[in-house]
Amino acid sequence: MINLTSSQLRQAADLQDKIEALQTELDQLIGNSAAVVPAAVASIAAPKKRGRPRKEVAPVVVKQSPEPAKRGPKKGGMSAAGRAAIAAAQKARWAKVKSATKATIAEQVTSAMEVAETKPSKKRKMSAAGKAAIAAAAKARWAKFRAGKK
Repeated sequence: MINLTSSQLRQAADLQDKIEALQTELDQLIGNSAAVVPAAVASIAAPKKRGRPRKEVAPVVVKQSPEPAKRGPKKGGMSAAGRAAIAAAQKARWAKVKSATKATIAEQVTSAMEVAETKPSKKRKMSAAGKAAIAAAAKARWAKFRAGKK
């Protein structure tokens, strides 16, 4: 201990203070009312530090109740017959929606088939002269573009 610097002595004193605080907290948790502080620890006084002092943490006391809490009566129950009636009504609603949807889909399919049978699809065709005119016009545009670059 003679070879220690002043900063090392301060750190040792701080650690000793922390140990002392933890020991008193442990004694309080265990139930020892008389927390004994060793005389050697009490004689070493830690130097004051700058800044706001640390907050002292109060020990946590856990209380156990002798009996668990009782629940009150259950409220708002529903009978099995009531649940069955609600389920049947919901199934009826869905059946009505699905039947209406199937009918409209069937109508759309039949109307589309009738239209397809009455009007054969007409394929558009371009004449050879029309294709040649478009190709000639494109070639002329590109020739003009290339001439403008030079």
